[in-house]
This record gives sequence, structure tokens and C-alpha cells, in this order.
Amino acid sequence: QVQLVESGGGLVQAGGSLRLSCAASGSTFSNDVIGWYRQAPGKQRELVATIGSHGNTDYADSVKGRFTISRDNAKNMVYLEMNSLTPEDPAVYYCNADHRYCSAYGCFTNNYWGQGTQVTVSS
Repeated sequence: QVQLVESGGGLVQAGGSLRLSCAASGSTFSNDVIGWYRQAPGKQRELVATIGSHGNTDYADSVKGRFTISRDNAKNMVYLEMNSLTPEDPAVYYCNADHRYCSAYGCFTNNYWGQGTQVTVSS
């Protein structure tokens, strides 16, 4: 069974740093696009950063220069390094994967979400 599990959230002071991890299991995700999303109370879930299978990255304007997404395909892990955290960053952070797989019936893409990890920033 495919599963994404986030970790690394917590409470940090404004200006501080956190490193989030996303562990994928149940399949190999090295060919997939993996994204980090976040959702603050009363707001829609928004894309934070994505990383492609070749390490190509993209970021929301609000986090460019502060956040870095990376992956370790050998470990089926994706990370989000968050620096210079501000009071605008608190949210539940989710890992997402567009997972492509092939079977005798053809090739398909399924979308998976983790359960989220809470990030809180104190001013």
C-alpha cells in the first residue's frame, strides 16, 4: 500500500528554521513529481514547492529564497528545508505525490497525500 508520512514539524521562533521530511513507502517514487503543500486555518491549501524526478524544482513566490526542496531517491525521501520562517508560514504542511505505475493492464497515475505535519511560528 502506498503511503506518504511527513515529519519534522514543530514550534519555532520567527527567523528560525525547520526541516520537514516526507517518507514514501509501498512503491518507488523516483520517477514521480513530489510536492509540498500547506494549509493554514481558514485558508485554501496552497502549493509550496515541487521537485521533479530529475531534481528540477519550483517554488511559490512567498517562499523563494527561504525554502529548499530536495529528494533522496535511494531512500524514497523528500525534504523541505525552511529558513527565515515568518508569522505567515504557520500551517499544516502536506507531502503530495503524483505516482505513476504500470501493470499488465497499462500505466496509470494516482495522487497521494500524507497526513500532514504542523508548523507553528512564534513571534
